Amino acid sequence: MKKNDVLGISIILLAAGSSQRLGQSKQLVLVNGKPLLAISALAALESDVDRVIVVLGANASAHKKSIESLPVDFVINDEWAKGMGNSLKKGLNHLISLYPQTEAVIIMVCDQPYLTGAHLINLITAYKKNCSELVASTYNQTMGVPSLFHKSLFDRLLEVEDAQGARKIIQHYKGNIDKVPFEYGEIDIDTPEDLQNIRSDH
Repeated sequence: MKKNDVLGISIILLAAGSSQRLGQSKQLVLVNGKPLLAISALAALESDVDRVIVVLGANASAHKKSIESLPVDFVINDEWAKGMGNSLKKGLNHLISLYPQTEAVIIMVCDQPYLTGAHLINLITAYKKNCSELVASTYNQTMGVPSLFHKSLFDRLLEVEDAQGARKIIQHYKGNIDKVPFEYGEIDIDTPEDLQNIRSDH
């Protein structure tokens, strides 16, 4: 994708949680020899968007160190324990205040090991082709992240409850929506069993 095709589009990568159910930092879990957070950040950068904003919270300094060589913006959310919605709003407020010309944002999380830059480009392509307000990934008969939101939906994102994420908006949205299949998008790493399954897959 040419740079001109993604002007005005940014990515917010949510990576602020403490991975309580996993019992260790999912951001630093190695998949194919790379920390999961680095895999996610590299996928984001491959989409060639204007900028990638990484929202950190728990263990922020260790997580930042794992990707500090990459050209991303960091936002540290001291209130990360309030939930993913709180981190989403923190990242979006940062984006809007510094880059008011932003026309759309992709919200993504750091624990989908099969996410690629190619899938993010597919979201952008659908958005450009159909002038969609919302482009959602589909997997396992549901819609979820990563998803692209046009700026007309920023106010709705900023109203999301702290403990909720973007998925609630995606699932209740009745407007102009596009869906892009994401193979293995339902696979994330929340528990030790999830991690074991990922490692035995590779």
